[in-house]
Amino acid sequence: MFSKIYTKYKPYYKENLHLALPIVGSQVGHTLVHMADSIIVGHFTDTIQLAAVSLVNSIFMLILVIGLGISYGLTPLIAQENGRQNYDECGKLLSNSLMINICIGILLYVLVQLGIFYVIDRLAQTPEVVRYAKPYLNLLSVSIIPLLIFQTFKQFAEGLGFTKQAMFVSIWGNALNIILGIIFVKGMFGIKSMGVSGVGLSTLIDRILMATVMCFYVLRSQHFKKYLTSFKVTFFDKIRAIKIAKIGMPVAMQYSFEISAFSGAAVLIGTIGAIEQAAHQIAISLAAMTYMIASGVASAATIKTGNNFGKNNFDDLRKSAIASYHVILLFMSCTAVIFVLANNLMPFIYTEDAAVIPIAAQLLIIAGFFQLFDGTQVVGLGVLRGMGDVNMPTLITFLAYWVVGIPIGYVLGFHLGLGVNGIWYGLTLGLLTASILLFLRFQNKTKSLNYKTAVISTEA
Repeated sequence: MFSKIYTKYKPYYKENLHLALPIVGSQVGHTLVHMADSIIVGHFTDTIQLAAVSLVNSIFMLILVIGLGISYGLTPLIAQENGRQNYDECGKLLSNSLMINICIGILLYVLVQLGIFYVIDRLAQTPEVVRYAKPYLNLLSVSIIPLLIFQTFKQFAEGLGFTKQAMFVSIWGNALNIILGIIFVKGMFGIKSMGVSGVGLSTLIDRILMATVMCFYVLRSQHFKKYLTSFKVTFFDKIRAIKIAKIGMPVAMQYSFEISAFSGAAVLIGTIGAIEQAAHQIAISLAAMTYMIASGVASAATIKTGNNFGKNNFDDLRKSAIASYHVILLFMSCTAVIFVLANNLMPFIYTEDAAVIPIAAQLLIIAGFFQLFDGTQVVGLGVLRGMGDVNMPTLITFLAYWVVGIPIGYVLGFHLGLGVNGIWYGLTLGLLTASILLFLRFQNKTKSLNYKTAVISTEA
């Protein structure tokens, strides 16, 4: 049976992986920034500052995914227009996306400055954790603007199938971020030790350079010359802006509902104690790494789906999407085994605190169980996004995380006395709900498209 399935989907496995692997490298870059911050702070400072990283990342990611989600609205539109060979429209969409993303970046920075600093003092967190968190959060908030400029040109290039360049920029950028982070946090070469603020500064420098390099590559490369004939930095068109927003805003909401659930979990765990919060940061950082790899596969699925949708090739659309599901199920099964078998060893990557490690080890076992659900739900979102189907998936994510996940986690954690583990059990149920409902939505949409094509062919 498996050989027949492999033979049927083999061409799609190759196409999807060829497109996905560079995107995975680029997507992992976002997580590596925060993972590197956690590792550097965990080894060169103390548990309190590691807890500060957990608190800031849980809040900042909630803000950041709004910008990232809106930037993702460009990719399926570019893929669809490229499938229709409407090259002139691609440049106009890029112009509007750039202006939208810069404005969103500024608005999110202002939101952090005016709102988050007020909120962070009222989350019942350990005072010392909050004291270290504020300057780190301030630096990260500035970095939103260059990151969204980078995202604009990255999503444009990826929508056209050029995925390797953003990966290389991310790899070199993250290498620089790690080097600078160690120098600033530890205090080397005459630079005074900056503690947790040092990783914030290194992240800001990294993102400014990444935005500069990616912008220069897209605007100067011959690959994009025919797509940029209508590109102007100052060009803005209300209709195209709305078209981008109609996809980008729901995508931003999808990510916000999921990330806010995990952020909410981090805040709840922070009310239990700094040790539990540090353990949560370790486990969620490792789980986020596998999630971002799955997100890279999902982004490739968005591009392939969008391209096939633009060509009205619905049979290939469905087969390509199913192949993406197969790939992510295999990968996440492997990571699940690793998390469960190596749960006592992996926390040492971040810390040697004997109080933190056993709690993080327990959470990694739970993370192992939700790997399959986490991977399939993000692929489901990617496929549906490629077809322009974003409103119902947004409702599904809200239902999964805020009607199922967080409420159940709260009851299990605080009312039934399961603590941090109970909160994570709730998150697992939320991921399971999202995975099932999104797959059912995918089945319904793609079978409907194929049915309409068969009817039209029969009538012809």
